[in-house]
Amino acid sequence: MSTTRIAEIETLIGATAQGDRESFLRLYDATSAKLFGVALRVLNDRGDAEEALQDAFLKIWRNAGRYAANGLSPMTWLITVVRNTAIDRLRTRKARRDATDDVDAVAELPDGGPTPEAAVIAASEGARVHDCLGELDGDRADAVRGAYLDGLTYQDLADRHEVPLNTMRTWLRRSLQKLKECLTR
Repeated sequence: MSTTRIAEIETLIGATAQGDRESFLRLYDATSAKLFGVALRVLNDRGDAEEALQDAFLKIWRNAGRYAANGLSPMTWLITVVRNTAIDRLRTRKARRDATDDVDAVAELPDGGPTPEAAVIAASEGARVHDCLGELDGDRADAVRGAYLDGLTYQDLADRHEVPLNTMRTWLRRSLQKLKECLTR
């Protein structure tokens, strides 16, 4: 993503924090296709991904003022909001399924996939992320994939890799820093 594009998105987030609806709409137009791909990857269901994206943009509207304080790039912040919203929805879905033995709830079929535009964007960004993940150690890359693509908890990952929970947190934090450096090259 070009520096001009990053600055534009940062400006739109800043204006959204001030309650500028036009900037919020422009932010949505500029980022929603890519962010939908993130939600779809986590949820694997088009309807749930659309709802998660809508919920995420409500959170972005309400919390845009928090962006500057976290030090992330604008797309990283937006992706994090969407990913966390999608993971929350996934956990809620799993909890509902666990709470009921209703065969219909288990038989949900995922939609065919993203729109062609979303697929092209996701493929392009996915290739960049895949290349950057390749620069990480194997277990670190697996942990990042588990946490940020499969929705696993830090504890699940710590158990899987047989390391303490705080070690897993350190792995993920350092791996995300390396990915950020790689993606900004």
